[in-house]
Amino acid sequence: MIWTLADLGDQTGRTFAVTGATSGLGRETARQLALAGGRVILAGRSPERIASTIEAIHRVAPKAELESLVVDLADLASVRRAAARSVRLGAIDVLINNAGVMATPQQRTADGLDLQMATNHFGPFLLTGLLLPQLVATGSGRVVMVSSAMHHLARSAPLGEPRDASGSYRRWPVYAQTKLANLLMTFELQRRSDSEGIPLQALAAHPGYSATNLLSYGQTMQHGGALASVFDATARATAQSASMGALPTLMAATADLPGGTFCGPSGFRELRGLPKVVTPSRLARNGNAQRALWRLSEQTVGLSWP
Repeated sequence: MIWTLADLGDQTGRTFAVTGATSGLGRETARQLALAGGRVILAGRSPERIASTIEAIHRVAPKAELESLVVDLADLASVRRAAARSVRLGAIDVLINNAGVMATPQQRTADGLDLQMATNHFGPFLLTGLLLPQLVATGSGRVVMVSSAMHHLARSAPLGEPRDASGSYRRWPVYAQTKLANLLMTFELQRRSDSEGIPLQALAAHPGYSATNLLSYGQTMQHGGALASVFDATARATAQSASMGALPTLMAATADLPGGTFCGPSGFRELRGLPKVVTPSRLARNGNAQRALWRLSEQTVGLSWP
């Protein structure tokens, strides 16, 4: 099944929370959901960038119902504060865990975690668990994890001691492991929801090779600047647009699909093209790895759920 933006349909009456909503794929995802009539909670680290994004979306969708939620997924305390503030926003139909970093230099967070693992996995894991009551309140909640085709390159699941900073650091293999973690979490969440009768679906998506500032930020740790501009220009010249890259996420968030579905581009090696249901790696489907990562994640963030 090939999915197009025409299949998005009317999303009036539904609430979507999108992390990383102030740039790239997250911003385009939020924009399209708002244009379709959805109420969108824009989650990001910077209040100023959230406000700017709201202003930009209102220019194309003046009546859009937009909410702001400040959260730094690399900081577990920030995630807990954001989840507490989100209670006032009521039930959430779909949580889209889109925010992430790519191939950043080795860096430890305030919690002693690797920056990539904290931002891409542990933060979203904690946020999803804390928002679970708001998701199940709809009777048909959905969680979408934005992964990457890079997960195929992960040779093992990230099951080591999360706060151990010893050994050499290879930024790209670590990134691949974080994207594998997104899928392991998705499939284990679906299994647990099914076994415990929780009205929740977990799906995943990947954007293929899309033009965003993810690469430039990972290499420079800056938004903007001369070197970042070079990376961004290269991406725009060689990759598909952010609007195309957001389609698999929109498909996973809104299409009539079973839990555990993985969506990605339909083109050559899933690098570009309209989205369809795609196949994750064998390791991503390993039940032992899924359960082991879940237990490790619960211990790391201090939350046992569902």
